[in-house]
Amino acid sequence: MAAAARLSVAPATTLTRRQRVCSPPAAATSASQVVVGHSGPRPKRSATATTTTSTLGVATPTSTPPVVVKMAAEDEEQAAGPSLPSSWREVQGVGDWRGLLEPLHPLLRAEVVRYGELVAACYRAFELDPTSKRYLNCKHGKKQMLPAVGMAGAGYTVTKYIYTAPDVALPFGVGCSCAKSRWIGYVAVASDNEAVRLGRRDILVSFRGTVTGSEWLANFMSMLAPARFDPADPRPNVRVESGFLSLYTSDDISGKFTCGSCRNQLLSEVTRLIRMYKDDDVSLTLAGHSMGSSLAILLGYDLAEVGLNSDARGRAIPITVFSFAGPRVGNLEFKNRCDELGVKVLRVANCRDPVTKMPGVVFNEGARVLGGRYELPWSKACYAHVGVEIALDFCKTGDVVCVHDLEAYIYHLLNNYPTTTSTSSPFPPRR
Repeated sequence: MAAAARLSVAPATTLTRRQRVCSPPAAATSASQVVVGHSGPRPKRSATATTTTSTLGVATPTSTPPVVVKMAAEDEEQAAGPSLPSSWREVQGVGDWRGLLEPLHPLLRAEVVRYGELVAACYRAFELDPTSKRYLNCKHGKKQMLPAVGMAGAGYTVTKYIYTAPDVALPFGVGCSCAKSRWIGYVAVASDNEAVRLGRRDILVSFRGTVTGSEWLANFMSMLAPARFDPADPRPNVRVESGFLSLYTSDDISGKFTCGSCRNQLLSEVTRLIRMYKDDDVSLTLAGHSMGSSLAILLGYDLAEVGLNSDARGRAIPITVFSFAGPRVGNLEFKNRCDELGVKVLRVANCRDPVTKMPGVVFNEGARVLGGRYELPWSKACYAHVGVEIALDFCKTGDVVCVHDLEAYIYHLLNNYPTTTSTSSPFPPRR
């Protein structure tokens, strides 16, 4: 078996959470430092970190230092294996990440961090200045977006921006813009060089989390509603949170960006890209933070339900969701259907983060009696988490202020989560 390389955080990045977000990083002193998380190891480039805060108190980074890690000298020889091209299916969850989580395998950790950074790009690019012509939209054009937020080397080309229009009404006329569409994320595809590095053509959909007032209100619409994504088989018992469903399916016919519902935009673009790269091995990776992780899970279920988990030649297209600080999305029937369809969900959750416990704080997937052998009568109407969890605990490091912050999640993945030091590997032998 190929040996697993160990990654340790460079001394230059051993900072508190507040130092990492609010001050520039210390100058790099080690020639062996590399940047991992955007497009694999590459020379470190300098960057500074700044933040802006919305009127709702949501910290939104406008730029952030790249993730810097340092590889132990004795592991440099082992760094070549296992290789991502030969192991990408395991990293994407084909085996439900068995043998990769406890402790967290460095190769998986690097990929989780990389997708977290691609989600963080949404916050950095989102315009919250109400005086700007781009208010509630992306600050940059598609070609400039990733370079503008410090991710020129990400290895992805943005192909489409995604908009949503929450179908909710704020009380007393507060937030008159709640009915208008706003930018929620983007679709991107791996470049030729990145496809070689990854071992497949990765189609990425990245969603930001809650920022505006109407989005917060949608988060609290905790009533379950039938998803009904497949008209031929509506499955009325498969139910999801009505607020997330509204964000995913509602349409703004009067907004500046009148381009159909979030769902229709995504199904159309993903279908187009699958056809464009019909000769490649393709993966669908959906990533999001908070509310965005809920949309990513809904999209993953939807893509599989309508048959976009295979190409025209019948080859399977793996669908993987990387969820950061995500709430529950649907009921137990929804979870079971996602499992049946093969939608793989890896949830990164801080055990101190209240959002990851909602909705269904009291009645959830744990609603069983007699040692878990019997379900309560209403258990199928309860919310249930989907997928496999990477559990973080910010309290162990005294970092309790930023319990829901995406940058804090990424920082803790790099600094405080144990990784394997074993020479054995669950990955297939490298060819």
